[in-house]
Amino acid sequence: MPVRAGGGGNLVNLLGRRTERAVIEQLLADARVGRGGALVVRGEAGIGKTALLEHAAEAAQELGFQVQESVGTESETQFAFAGVHQLCTLLLDHAGALPEPQRAALGVALGQHRGTAPDRFLVGLATLSLLAEAAEEQPLLCLVDDAQWLDQASAQVLAFVARRAGAERLAVVFASRNTGGDDASTLAGLPELRLERLADADACALLTAAVRSPLDDRVRDRIVAEARGNPLALLELPRSVPPAQFAGGYERPDAADVPRWVEETYRQRSTSLPAATQQLLLIAAGDPTGDVALLWRAAAQLQIARDAAAYAEAAGLMEIDTRVRFRHPLVRSAIYQAAVPRDRRSAHAALAAVTDVRTNPDRRAWHRAQAADGPDEDVAAELESSADRARSRGGSAAAAAFLRRAVELSPDPDRRARRSLQAAHAALETGASKTALELLTSAQGGPLDDHQRARLGLLRAQIAFHTTRGSEAPRMLLDAAETLGPLDADLSRDSYLHALEASFHAGRLGRGGELTRAARAAQTAPAPSQPARPVDLMLDGLATLFVQGYAASVPILQRSLETLRAPASRLEDGSRHRLWLACHIAATLWDDEAIYELAALDVRLARDEGALARLPAALNALASVLVLTGELARAAEMLAEERAITQATGAPPLPNARLILAAWRGRQTETADLHAAMVDEATGRGEGATLGLSDVALAALHNGLGNYEDALAAAERPVEHDELTFSSIALPELVEAAVRANRPERASAALDVLSERARASGTEWALGLEARSRALLERGPAAEASYREATERLGRTRMATHLARAHLVYGEWLRDEGRRQDAREQLRTAYDLLTDMGVDAFAARAARELRATGEHPRERTAQPSDALTVQELHVARLVATGATSREVAAQLFLSPRTIEAHLRRIFRKLGITSRRQLKEVRLP
Repeated sequence: MPVRAGGGGNLVNLLGRRTERAVIEQLLADARVGRGGALVVRGEAGIGKTALLEHAAEAAQELGFQVQESVGTESETQFAFAGVHQLCTLLLDHAGALPEPQRAALGVALGQHRGTAPDRFLVGLATLSLLAEAAEEQPLLCLVDDAQWLDQASAQVLAFVARRAGAERLAVVFASRNTGGDDASTLAGLPELRLERLADADACALLTAAVRSPLDDRVRDRIVAEARGNPLALLELPRSVPPAQFAGGYERPDAADVPRWVEETYRQRSTSLPAATQQLLLIAAGDPTGDVALLWRAAAQLQIARDAAAYAEAAGLMEIDTRVRFRHPLVRSAIYQAAVPRDRRSAHAALAAVTDVRTNPDRRAWHRAQAADGPDEDVAAELESSADRARSRGGSAAAAAFLRRAVELSPDPDRRARRSLQAAHAALETGASKTALELLTSAQGGPLDDHQRARLGLLRAQIAFHTTRGSEAPRMLLDAAETLGPLDADLSRDSYLHALEASFHAGRLGRGGELTRAARAAQTAPAPSQPARPVDLMLDGLATLFVQGYAASVPILQRSLETLRAPASRLEDGSRHRLWLACHIAATLWDDEAIYELAALDVRLARDEGALARLPAALNALASVLVLTGELARAAEMLAEERAITQATGAPPLPNARLILAAWRGRQTETADLHAAMVDEATGRGEGATLGLSDVALAALHNGLGNYEDALAAAERPVEHDELTFSSIALPELVEAAVRANRPERASAALDVLSERARASGTEWALGLEARSRALLERGPAAEASYREATERLGRTRMATHLARAHLVYGEWLRDEGRRQDAREQLRTAYDLLTDMGVDAFAARAARELRATGEHPRERTAQPSDALTVQELHVARLVATGATSREVAAQLFLSPRTIEAHLRRIFRKLGITSRRQLKEVRLP
């Protein structure tokens, strides 16, 4: 059986890889029937990863699959979406079936047309949809070799596809040398198959099959020992000595690093070839596209005849047919690394000369950059243009790579400093904070004007905030804002607001008085250069809040919310990305309509834009609001969608709303676990705001369970630190806990603050909470009037949980007053509302009170929908509105086939057979 390029081919498949073959074959069998999946094959160079991928391709073709391939190349890491382009090029005729946002995003990412830079995960969804469409016609296997060298954008997109292939006739197999680093992080969570070295018996069998001539036992044992079970080494070691030596006397120094030794073997083999052949190999190594025509055009530039390729093919290093292929990726790296700089520059210059500037401007620019032997402004400018194109396609990592090389080639200090700033900004966008700081240091050494120096300070501050969120970030942001004041009023104001946000995040873990100092500084911000934007009103309102007090800030903050909610409002990026802050402001003001509308708007905008990087946080915020509105089932659906997206994108799940949901459901163990994890992480990051949120959730939990001392301790902390949002939300929890814990003086002090703020706010939610809290401290007719006022006011709001709790405390008071019949009415209302919402701890409290009046609360009747998972319930709810599978798929960033799979399970569980019947099912 012949040995195939890639390190052993079928020989490796047959010898010592039975288990690995079985894993691949099972993956294909599952994908063939619509249970798609992915696999990451890991191992050292030469261990047989490529051979296993070849076996997968052969097995797939026998099963009727179509096979698409992509290969990462070290020199391609700076080309955004290069790996995706390789995989999808032959499938683009299916793009017409994609929803318009996905089709547009994919077209921009692949450079087919211009447009707004797409969210990289929307490109991932578009790629998944494209592959799924192709797989509908014929099962599809996608092979990605050398995944450790994929460009960052492609790695993220293909990992997204792999995590969401479950309902498709699609299998994705990656091969990677890495066991750690960026690649391992991007592909984390996917099933892995680690290729170990061959056992001695299999190694001997492979060696015998490869040599095909008698081997002295000592020589064979020595080769097997030297190869250390690496299949490629077993095949290459015999090629490095004359056949005459196989009979005996074979000795080599011990090779501790087998892949490196194999690479050295390839280097030695290439340097023994004619000079023209070596030059041809170097040109091929410098161009990862494998374009045969391009190779020959570049060879002609250096006057290399075509017969030079024969020597490389005879040496087993390279073959040329429809594409240029190296025997193994190690051959490419060995040849490229062995070449002297002058020869590398010559090869890249030849490639640049024959690369079409109209169709491949970025590749031409990169070759020119590699050919440069010193500063060259023309090349640097070309790289800067390539960076602009990469950023417009959503390739910030590629933009940073182009700009870094442009910095190195810039002869003019002014341009070098400016490009360093641009590169730092692009690096920060990708999360490469260390690289961004290095580039800022480079920029700082060059001549900068005042505006550039201010931008440098702002970038340093933003890096500090994103990496540590520690106490230094607010001060740095304030310094940047002050410097920008006379240079760029709007950017200065944005920076002041960012400093306030950073101070809010730091909260009780920041420096004492940091928020007040930031607010005082923000009051010195320059006037806006245009009519006040929502972010300008937020800045002015928050600065007023923390300097002049709650009441003075309310009119300004309310105007900021009204501006955002105006029907004709068109949100610029600055406002759009601060909708989460607007939700915090709405909660601080107890504006239930604003908080609901703004949280829903944030989700809708993220969906419309395909901003999967931002959508999880928006879903998390909306879920938190839905808990308070009593829509706990819908909140759980939002969190299921958020978790599905974060799993697909490889991001960590967000715990905030999960803690709030668990607390209001009365799940003590789950809440305690989430709380402990959140506090630990938040303390490590210096995020005091998260501690405030966790305290409010604990207070609600313990008030529901009747653990009033614990509820009081939790509610006191946000109030003591006067934390934005959380002090307002904690006040009514504190009043109730203090009253029940027999701490009337503490309850009265908290009520004074609550009453002052509620009157300033004037919303029904605020006044209803104030009336409920006031009633707890009153007696006789005054108390009853306040309880009635609370239920009436809260009944006019969205906040069903607080309305139910108002009925609960009213009923408890009536029972204490001996009015059992009246108490039953209020407690029954509270119990029914709380039970239907799933607010179980408070419902249990209402049930105990009902039983004390002599009435047994009704048992909740089981519903068919109880059998549905949270995600199935979400799909069912959307389909019940009349949405098609394709429309639901687009909204949930899934494929139509996945929605159809959910529907089949939904129909089976509900005992129905049609979408029409689904509309008639009662969903929680």
